[in-house]
Amino acid sequence: MNWLEAAILGLIQGLTEFLPISSTGHLYIFRNLFGLQEAGLFLDTMLHIGTLIALLVFYKDLLWRLIKKPFSRLVWLLAAGTVPAVIAGLLFSSFFDEISKTGVTIGWEFLFTGLFLLFADKMKKGARGLENLTLTDAFWIGSFQALAIFPAISRSGLTIAGALMRGIEKETAAYFSFLLSIPAVFGALLFQLKDLSGYTGPAIGFPAMLLATLSAAFFGYLAVAFMISFVKKHSLRWFAFYVFILGGGILLLQGFGVF
Repeated sequence: MNWLEAAILGLIQGLTEFLPISSTGHLYIFRNLFGLQEAGLFLDTMLHIGTLIALLVFYKDLLWRLIKKPFSRLVWLLAAGTVPAVIAGLLFSSFFDEISKTGVTIGWEFLFTGLFLLFADKMKKGARGLENLTLTDAFWIGSFQALAIFPAISRSGLTIAGALMRGIEKETAAYFSFLLSIPAVFGALLFQLKDLSGYTGPAIGFPAMLLATLSAAFFGYLAVAFMISFVKKHSLRWFAFYVFILGGGILLLQGFGVF
């Protein structure tokens, strides 16, 4: 992996992790374009560390307050929202790992994400803020996060959509969605680090990997700030149209045996 590829992959991970268009699906595509398929697990781990850094920096003040009050209401909401993803990961991780390696379903998964975004966009505008969230709301939103274990289903897209279905205002939906991703990303990293103990893929130079990680952190921070502001006044359908085109294109290329 050269420096340019590292910077591009970091940019892709940082932006697509928080824009509702699926980071894992995009990384699969670009790893194949760059010939880095065998480095998938190690590369994905480092890139996810980058986006976790972005989240920790963006939410640093709130996280510090939660550390000082570990039994606060918001901590319980995050715990309830994390439970479905933990269950899905423990029960089906091997199945989803095989799907991720082949990429055979990613076209359909992009289309599914687009349909969900369009559906959520047509929901009646909610007015409930963060202070009105319940444990049921958090578990419901977390259930959509669990679906994002499929490689090209957008975690942020589905969790924002799930929150909108509960009558939560758009800005709060995005804010809680990204906050909820912190324990999910951290947990996924623990699973990946465990699997890396037997990693036999190609070595990637430290400078390039560091650049990819820092690029993911930088662009991830920008994407979080952008999305929380964007969804307040704008429609999600533009992201839906994008993943429709991408998913349809992938299915077409797969049909011709190109991808």
